Amino acid sequence: MRTFNHVGIVVTEKKDNAFYNEGLSVWLTDYTKSPNRIEFLRFEEGSCMPELIQKQGHIAYTVPSLAEELKGKKVIFGPAVCDEHLTIAFIEEEGIAVEIMELK
Repeated sequence: MRTFNHVGIVVTEKKDNAFYNEGLSVWLTDYTKSPNRIEFLRFEEGSCMPELIQKQGHIAYTVPSLAEELKGKKVIFGPAVCDEHLTIAFIEEEGIAVEIMELK
């Protein structure tokens, strides 16, 4: 079962307190500090992220099992281990990017 986690919104301007993810070439804000659980993303040229994510943003959900959730889905990125507590993947559903997150 999916549980809503956050919304990712793509921006072109710098956001205060954004941090840089060098591997993905993207500036991110911490959605846990947003009252509306918004993650702002500003992509650098050459980012490896799919165009759908870079242009339209995404909705993110946590799931108990990433492997189970990805079965039969159109995976557009990942799975990617972010740290010892988080693995993510992006799928395409209804023409938009959906981030699936497994927290350990």
